[in-house]
Amino acid sequence: MTHPRPAVTTEAGRSGTVISVELLHSGKVRDVYRDGADIILVASDRLSVYDVILPTPVPDKGRVLTQLSLWWFEQLKDVVPNHVISGDDVPAEFAGRAVRCRSLTMVPVECVARGYLTGGGLKEYLAGGSVSGVVLPAGLTEASRLDEPVFTPSTKAPVGEKDQPMTYPEVEDEVGADTAARLRDITLAVYARGRDIAAERGIILADTKIELGWAADGTLVLGDEVLTPDSSRFWPADGYAPGRVQPSFDKQFVRDWAVGTGWDKTAPAPEVPEDIIAATRARYIEAYERLTGLAWS
Repeated sequence: MTHPRPAVTTEAGRSGTVISVELLHSGKVRDVYRDGADIILVASDRLSVYDVILPTPVPDKGRVLTQLSLWWFEQLKDVVPNHVISGDDVPAEFAGRAVRCRSLTMVPVECVARGYLTGGGLKEYLAGGSVSGVVLPAGLTEASRLDEPVFTPSTKAPVGEKDQPMTYPEVEDEVGADTAARLRDITLAVYARGRDIAAERGIILADTKIELGWAADGTLVLGDEVLTPDSSRFWPADGYAPGRVQPSFDKQFVRDWAVGTGWDKTAPAPEVPEDIIAATRARYIEAYERLTGLAWS
């Protein structure tokens, strides 16, 4: 269940003028506000696993996601245009965890690229030998590296419901053949750039999910977040060994804890112990520092 956030009136951090913003949508992790023609995208400290919002927040998570996304948008600007207008010109109470963005009409497809087999992709493969209709070689196991990254899209489910795999023909039916091809090509290009940069830092990018939308000028644009621990699986390369679950820098740590409690993956989710929250925060920060080369403060 989402909880409405009130409209906010505050001083803009950079311009010094009074800004009144209107809440448009409160999602699993982000709240979306409108400020004139712009969108203010605010990352909360909420954590969602198995498409259910956990009741216990992770301190600083919203700031880490925002700052890491801004860094990645800069690394990807020659791959695909993005929605960022400013990471500074936002209401003061959102400073550090908000981005001023162009308004987009989002594509109704979750765009996922996988370079390794794990999570829901592994489950689907074990059930039928394919992921999102992409037939994979026999004999793959947990964390197997794929010969080539694959585009494995899914539906965009409402809050509280689970995304469902889509085949490529289903994406074509949903958005048209030309747009489907662009979604696939951009998703794989973003994955390839992220994989290569992460590899230089001793990190494996196992998979990633991106959001794309149409700008007012007809440009297909990268939006939301990108290559964060919430949208991607990051593994330390020096401990990689297929056939077992990998240690990770992402929220897989919390997923594993949640499964271990016997929780049935439906709302309401259980409260998360303090030590799990602290360890999760540490993983988010380590991902930021290792990927960007910057110290978290």
